Amino acid sequence: MLNATNKTDVIVVGAGPAGISCAITLARAGKEVVLIERGMFAGSKNVFGGAVYTQAVKEIFPNFESEAPLERHNVMHNFMILGEEDSTTVSYRKNLNDSYSVIRGKFDRWMAQKAKEAGVILVEQTVVKDLIKNGTKVVGVKTELEEYYADIVVLADGVNSLLAKQAGLRKELETKDVALSVKEVIKLDKATINQRFNIKDDEGVIGEIFGGPMLGTLGLGFMYTNKESVTIGVGVTLDDLVENNYRPFEVLEKLKQHQTIAPLLEGGTLKEYSAHLIPEGGYKKIPKLYDNGVMVTGDAAMLVNNLHWEGTNLAMLSGKYAAETAIAAFEKNDFSRKTLSLYSKKLKKSFILKDLKTYRNLMDIAHQRKFAFMGYYLKKINSFFEMFTKVDGVPKREHYRKFIKSIFTDRKLSELFKDAWSFAKLVWSILV
Repeated sequence: MLNATNKTDVIVVGAGPAGISCAITLARAGKEVVLIERGMFAGSKNVFGGAVYTQAVKEIFPNFESEAPLERHNVMHNFMILGEEDSTTVSYRKNLNDSYSVIRGKFDRWMAQKAKEAGVILVEQTVVKDLIKNGTKVVGVKTELEEYYADIVVLADGVNSLLAKQAGLRKELETKDVALSVKEVIKLDKATINQRFNIKDDEGVIGEIFGGPMLGTLGLGFMYTNKESVTIGVGVTLDDLVENNYRPFEVLEKLKQHQTIAPLLEGGTLKEYSAHLIPEGGYKKIPKLYDNGVMVTGDAAMLVNNLHWEGTNLAMLSGKYAAETAIAAFEKNDFSRKTLSLYSKKLKKSFILKDLKTYRNLMDIAHQRKFAFMGYYLKKINSFFEMFTKVDGVPKREHYRKFIKSIFTDRKLSELFKDAWSFAKLVWSILV
């Protein structure tokens, strides 16, 4: 039976972007919400690359640009292809203000404070150990100290959500479907950052890094500029780490030492080090999203678009949709899976599942052809620019012919056909 003394409308587990967005949306609708966070404070356990997206944040916090602790608005994307001793960088610049770099420890605490002001009860430094069920319905949670009961429980507790597994919403994670990301925040003064990245005080740069120490693996690097620091990190799938006997912090250290990256960080001091699991499974690995009395959001629901580096926006909006579904359930006084299926319908109508479905075959193909797409062709891109920029007295036609010939001599013809077929299948699945 339910314990009326610890009964609330909704319990949200996890005070990250998904959990806070869900909780504050419910509180604004007049619902009693308990938000439980295992860290010392909201943001203390949360790790990400470094950017939040304007469109999604505005749906939850319309005035965030004038109120939130933002670092820089991002005006440039650098796509950096690193070889062992060379690199190619493609830059795209446009002042759109569609994303900002942030420090999660500051930004999440600000969001949590806004949630408390809206009436959310935030319980920090508390680990949820188990779900409480009444038959097939989730009716509450059990922490180390006490039990909390609610009509609906929303799980926003990250990629390694043991509670989602306990609820029967998902199976055990496979190592190929999860990446381990490690990052450092390097302190540099504002003038140095501006000069090295060719930006002004309020402008920021996002760097997406391919190759280098990650050549031939499903691993990527990232770099973000803050006001007075630079975030640098890598993410590599767990099966690649095991297969290659890599230690993620060693991969990051090698990346920092690359001749293209090192000058950008020179003279900086380590301010912060962190590690985090990232869902990489894509559309095909999205778990069951709801059941009687329970929904799962954000990273716990595997809602990450890894090709476009989108996670926080998907988390915040999925949290909002879960809250809207809960509000509809209260109007009906029905918290069954039938009513909560509205959550899945909302996600399917949104760009979230549409985008993830667009790239439904990406990870399968990436795993099958990783040595080609994340190794061989990255090297070939750098080789092309080395050839194109070379001035050595040799006729250009000879260089072109030699380069084209190398494509067919450096890789078996059968493998080239497999690469082309895989790429064609991927493009077809995206367009159709």
